[in-house]
Amino acid sequence: MSARSKARKRALEVLYEAEIRREPPADVLVRRASDAGQPLAEQAFVDRLVTGVAEHRDRIDELIATYSVGWTLDRMPIVDRNVLRLGSYELLWEDEVPDGVAISEAVALATELSTDESPRFVNGLLSRLLELKPSLSL
Repeated sequence: MSARSKARKRALEVLYEAEIRREPPADVLVRRASDAGQPLAEQAFVDRLVTGVAEHRDRIDELIATYSVGWTLDRMPIVDRNVLRLGSYELLWEDEVPDGVAISEAVALATELSTDESPRFVNGLLSRLLELKPSLSL
């Protein structure tokens, strides 16, 4: 697993924990950084992802809710919801990450950590956001 893939997984863990504990992601990020003896090589990337998702979460959730057919945010598994938040953030706000990489990394996380149906769902929704990207007001 590449350093960036590990960073994405760590960012997802932080977002997941924050939602479960109902804490701000920044607090979880600080606590995990102090608990971890050795920071990841890409810790700055983890920080940027978590901060970016938190900063744009309202708009991200609005987009996910609007374009997920037949699923509300509340009905989605927590892992899927946070994989979609992370993937959406990378796709729409992280210019240094190629669109295809943002989608494939989110699908890989869903494949590893969620249900059998999740990778297809994540791929479909992020692909739809990619199609709409030029017309979305961010």
